Amino acid sequence: MKQERITRFIKTEDADRKWYLVDAKDQILGRLATKVARVIRGKNKPIFTPNTDTGDFVIVINADKIRLTGKRENLKEYKHHSGYPGGQKITSFREMMAKKPEFAVHNAVKGMLPKNRLGRQLIKKLKVYSGENHPHQAQKPETLSLTEK
Repeated sequence: MKQERITRFIKTEDADRKWYLVDAKDQILGRLATKVARVIRGKNKPIFTPNTDTGDFVIVINADKIRLTGKRENLKEYKHHSGYPGGQKITSFREMMAKKPEFAVHNAVKGMLPKNRLGRQLIKKLKVYSGENHPHQAQKPETLSLTEK
């Protein structure tokens, strides 16, 4: 007799949420962002459901010590347009790191999440800080190692 397979769909309320702490010191921006996006999306869990928020919270510290490879530190630019004629503003990576170092990590992870209401909900689970300190000690975050697969 053939055994039937049952597909289980996990509700958002049933997902077990954890908090992870990631140290971005001397990490490469893109590689860090892909691994953080996988955890936020929940792809590292066996209960992953594509249309549901099953992921965990991630705290990234030392965002000001992130690096880029090759010449990207000089070539990377962030573009923003106000919607008015002549309203395009271009900021280099170095200027952005001097002004808002958290934005580089936040923007990289946001670009790797879905571009819909689920993605807007998921990005709220990312907390980025430029220094060593963060206000989430009460959540007891576990350290997430990015060197292993």
